Amino acid sequence: MDQDLQQSWQRCCQFILDNIGEVRYQTWFAKTSAIKLDQDSITLKVPSNFFVERYESDYINLLHAAFKRVFGRPLQIYYEVQLLAASSSSKVILGESRPSPALSSKLERSTEAPADPNAVVRQGRSGNIDSQLNPKYTFENYCTGHSNILAVTIARNIASKPRNNDFNPFFLYGDVGIGKTHLIQAIGVRVKEENPNAKVLYTTLRQFQHLYTQAVIKKTVPQFINWFMQMDVLLLDDLQEIAGKVKTSETLFPIFNHLHQNGKQLVFTCDRPPMELDGIADRLIDRFKWGLTERLPRPDADLRKKILASKALKNGLDFPDEVLDYIADNAISSVREIEGVVMGILNRSITLNAPITLELAREVMKNTINLPERKPVNFEMIVEATAEYYNLNPDALFSKNRMRDINDARQVLMYLTHKLTGLSSTAIGRKLNRQHGTVLHGISAIKERLPLMTDISKAVETIEASLA
Repeated sequence: MDQDLQQSWQRCCQFILDNIGEVRYQTWFAKTSAIKLDQDSITLKVPSNFFVERYESDYINLLHAAFKRVFGRPLQIYYEVQLLAASSSSKVILGESRPSPALSSKLERSTEAPADPNAVVRQGRSGNIDSQLNPKYTFENYCTGHSNILAVTIARNIASKPRNNDFNPFFLYGDVGIGKTHLIQAIGVRVKEENPNAKVLYTTLRQFQHLYTQAVIKKTVPQFINWFMQMDVLLLDDLQEIAGKVKTSETLFPIFNHLHQNGKQLVFTCDRPPMELDGIADRLIDRFKWGLTERLPRPDADLRKKILASKALKNGLDFPDEVLDYIADNAISSVREIEGVVMGILNRSITLNAPITLELAREVMKNTINLPERKPVNFEMIVEATAEYYNLNPDALFSKNRMRDINDARQVLMYLTHKLTGLSSTAIGRKLNRQHGTVLHGISAIKERLPLMTDISKAVETIEASLA
């Protein structure tokens, strides 16, 4: 490393140390070095991509301030990440992340109005409200597959026509950690991209509750309600936390009515559908049903592979196909679980200076998630699970009855048998006393309906999970 650059970097490090303290400095900066300086940029060598993400989320302003002080000019940051010390081919150069151009950078955001109803009311409607959107939560960064295509299509439609669509309110529900927050924030980001002056606000129900409590204490509830009524798009996350909070739900009611009546878009996420929310007024639950309620299912195997490939590429990793298949078959609960596995493999690979193999993936996953004990799946087990899900006598699946529920169940049985056992369409046909062409049609029909029909995707997902 150039001696002058080394000395300048040490001065930057001293500035950083003075601002964050010894413990955080030793954790996040002691192993980082500056390896290249150009007129407009600097390249930092960091231990892993995890450091890059931490710098970008928490320390980017501090780094820019240090460079401005030491070098006397702003510098674009590049990061060199060498995943395996013994392999120069594993070196990856990453540029400083670029958020959506519609949203201010964190440096610029400091001039915007905070997410404080009283502060914004005092500044008037012309005040520039911080939307609280994560600029990285874009549609472009959201992995789409058969299992979530319907929810993503609806979200894109809302984002392109926030004042002229049939999905108001849009109520998105599903399990924890499957991408609901990213998807609804992508709506807000796209709205801001197409109309920078739109008043878009993302908030969690917990934050909404906190602000409401402060308004009660300060006796400013009318101002609080009025502030939320100014929004063009309101994105409210984790709505299940409203259960039992009677006063909060009563306060949300007039906000909902005003925005809806004035053609302003409302989007909610929850871990359950509206009818399963307890402890709030029926009239508010009825309002949630006015638009569209859509379930975001857990990612299926194909989508899990796509997410894995995306996360691996982002971290400069190249997963062999057998590793991708193994992780996708076992990390089935959420996107967050997949992210945790990828970071575990990355850190273990760096620490051991080892290539990414199936054995390494197994070792990481053994310590990261609760791997299910897989039992061999056979045709009879799928028959029982399918009949139980559809509340049918198993014999009905073998009958000639073509009632819709029975026919759907029979085709789901064909699809899952083909997928989970590897039996040919001819073999499946013999078991069901059907022609192999009928079985092929049934399998194809389910494949076509999976991305379009929530009831089918839920049935396949639930039955497959029960068999696991």
